[in-house]
Amino acid sequence: MKKSEPVSAMDYSEHEKTYDLFLWLSRWTVVGCAALLLAMMFGFYGGGGLIGGGLAFIILIVAAFFVV
Repeated sequence: MKKSEPVSAMDYSEHEKTYDLFLWLSRWTVVGCAALLLAMMFGFYGGGGLIGGGLAFIILIVAAFFVV
């Protein structure tokens, strides 16, 4: 019967890169959803309309870039 080959060690650097990417995508997904909800609230209820809501979304995303 053939002996099994030794199992190679995990590639921890690649695992950490993948996890960092997952955290980055999760963070920006939450920021994007929150910015979209606030912009929709401003556009629908604040009297901003489509243009005002769009500008609010852009301003919120740019502000989040410097905060997050």
